[in-house]
This record gives sequence, C-alpha cells and structure tokens, in this order.
Amino acid sequence: MSHCALHISGARLQYVSELMEIYVTRFSAWALAKNALTGNKGWTNQWRKPDPKPEYDAIIVGGGGHGLATAYYLAKEHGMRNIAVLEKGWIGGGNVGRNTTIVRSNYELRHNALFYEHSMKLWEGLSRELNYNVMFSQRGVLNLAHSPEELDAHAIRGNAMRLNGVDAELLDRDEVQKFVPQLDMSRDTRFPVHGGLLQPRAGTARHDAIAWGFARAADKLGVDIIENCQVTGFLKDGDQIIGVKTSRGEIKAKKTAVAVAGSTSEVMRLAGIKKLPIESHVLQAFVTEGLKPAVNTVVTGGGGHFYMSQSDKGGLVFGGEIDKYNSYAQRGNLPVVEDVTTIMLALFPQFAKVRLLRHWGGIMDMSMDGSPIITKGPLPGMYLNAGWCYGGFKATPASGWCFAYTIANDEPHSLNAPFRLDRFSKAYSIDERGAGPWAKLH
Repeated sequence: MSHCALHISGARLQYVSELMEIYVTRFSAWALAKNALTGNKGWTNQWRKPDPKPEYDAIIVGGGGHGLATAYYLAKEHGMRNIAVLEKGWIGGGNVGRNTTIVRSNYELRHNALFYEHSMKLWEGLSRELNYNVMFSQRGVLNLAHSPEELDAHAIRGNAMRLNGVDAELLDRDEVQKFVPQLDMSRDTRFPVHGGLLQPRAGTARHDAIAWGFARAADKLGVDIIENCQVTGFLKDGDQIIGVKTSRGEIKAKKTAVAVAGSTSEVMRLAGIKKLPIESHVLQAFVTEGLKPAVNTVVTGGGGHFYMSQSDKGGLVFGGEIDKYNSYAQRGNLPVVEDVTTIMLALFPQFAKVRLLRHWGGIMDMSMDGSPIITKGPLPGMYLNAGWCYGGFKATPASGWCFAYTIANDEPHSLNAPFRLDRFSKAYSIDERGAGPWAKLH
C-alpha cells in the first residue's frame, strides 16, 4: 500500500471517528440503534464533572431549570463561555424536579402575557434546539368556571389573551363536557361547571428532562456545571460583589447571578441583603398509581385552587394551594392533602379508589404581587432571578433567556424590564390575581 493510500485511509478513519463521536454524543436514531446493538456501553456522561476554576466571567448560583437555562443562553446567544453553574446538591434535585409540570401562557395582564407567551414559543422548539426530548405535550389547559360570574371573568381574560396574541377559547358547559367527559357535570354537585377557558397550545413537559436537557446543552458550549458546591458567602470589594465563597473554595467572578427559587432569602442574607419582597412557602403535589388514559388535558378549577393532568406513565399528577405559613421544608401536611383530594374527588368521583403513590413539597419564593423578579442588582456585580410563585416551571426557557440578556448587557430586555426589584418601592405592582400585597395569597 502506498504512502498516499495510507494517508487517505488515515483521513477517512479520522473522519469516521469524528462522525461516530457526533452520532454517539447526540441523541439520534443512529445512536439509539448503535447502542442497542452494543449493550448500551457507548453512552457517555451527559455533562462533565469539572472542578471549579479560581475565576469565571460569570457565576450562576443555583443549578435548577432557571440557572441552567440562563447559562445555556449566555453561552449560545451572548458568546460567554467562561461560566460556572454552582449547585449545592445535584442537577434535578430542587424545585425543577418537584412540580406538576404545567406549561401555559394564559395571563390577563400584558406584561405577564408577553413574557409567558415568549416562554411558550421557546418550549415549542426546545426539544429540537437542545437535542433532548423534553416531552412537551400541548394537550391544552382548561380553566373551569363554577359560576356565571367566573365564566364572565374567564371571557375577560380570554379576550385580553387574544389581544396580546395568545390563543384562547371560551367553552360553554356542553363544550366542556365534550372536551373532558370524565368530569362530574351534575348541576347539584359541589362545584357545578358553567363553562371554561381553554388554551389549546398549553400542556405539560417532563420536569427532569428540562433540567437534564439544559445541563447537557450548556456543557457542550463549555459551561462548567459544578454539583455539590454550596455557596456559603459572597466575596466583596466594598459593596461590589466579586465572587462567592463555597464548600469547594472561593471562586471569583466578574458577574454573579442568583437563581435559587425558595432559598433566595437565605442566600441573599449571605450577601448582607436582609429584606426582600419575598416569602418562602411550601407547595405540595401528588401523584397516583398508573392508570389507563383517562384525562387528556390539564384541568384546573374546583372553586379553590386545583389542577390535574395525567402523566405519560399514567399517574394522575395534581396539586392545589400553598401552605399558608412560611417554611423551608420539602414536605407537606395532612390538611392540604385532605383539601386537594376533596376537590379532586368532587370533580372526578370515579377516582375515589385510586391509590395515592407519593406526594412531595417544593419551596416557593412567593413575591408580594405574584409576579417574578428578573433584575440587575441589588448590589453592584450581582443579578437576581426570583419570586416565581406558581409560575417557575413554565417560565424556565424565557426566564433563562431574559436573565441571560440582562447579565450580558447590564440592562433588562423589554420582556423582563417590568419585573424590576424596585417596582415594590415605587408601588408599581403586577398583580395578576388582584390579591393585594400578601405573598401567601398569590
């Protein structure tokens, strides 16, 4: 064999090797077939396990969905690659793995509607963008109306949604019965159904998948994802934040962002910020044993606060109100269990004998007006993402997208400009529910 032939063969071998590496590291039909035939031994770790560097251009405290999405969009949209995400536990172990997976943009107020609709559009292309199936299922979200007055309120919200470019359909009683035939439509029931507001493009996604998908995609862009790295303090030069102290040593950064959901108040106290317009409350959720397909959409309502869907594994996933007292416990209590299941059985009495498989609690960072905070500050060199209340999961892509823009440009995007921290001192609330300045009521 000639030297030229050897050279060509070597080049072909290198090309085939690189091609195989692409197919193995990316999820594809080829990768699935190859690994199925080789005992699934070719799969690599989905993200690296690096040691922290002494310094980064940006640090994101919090490795939940919002923190990982922020890191991904910082790298992808703004070209920042020297980034670290610091997670005190493991990826998927916080609120991103403790929720009811609902995705919607059915808001009445314009600021909320535009922001969450941007998130919805990102969700619609996310699996393809991340090369990771986030299992986004646009099965619709139906808000039930239990009185003529509530149906009128739904009509007002639906019209506002349409004016803001969001899909909405007002259903009468017969249309609701046709759409969700499992509902108890008796007129003498505890929660009589008079109609409902449907957002057809809304639905559910897989909570773990969104964390893993963003982690994997951010890692491919060079982001360091550092697990088991708890922040214990902040490094300061005067009032300027210049990094963090962690359980794995000090790490300096030009920009330090905090996205830790229900732990916001505790983490910000480490920086000397003792007062924030946020309270932490527990939100419980539940899942039953697996059933055959029974509910083909997300149903919310009940005269209280109730929401339910059926997972791809068949379990009924449902939840209700937060616990009304402040807590950092990731567990629930029996009064809420009784309240939520009572509403569920009033609407779906046929599920009375279904066994409850498990329930859990997530820590909600409830803001005083029920809307989020995505802002620069409150100290120089610091950026804050918090106050998500019930809206954290569905906001994950837009939250990361807007927070990344704010960090990279030192100013907010028009989508998150209204969600400033100082709106509370200026009496400019974004109160979707109209509950007033009480965190526990949102």
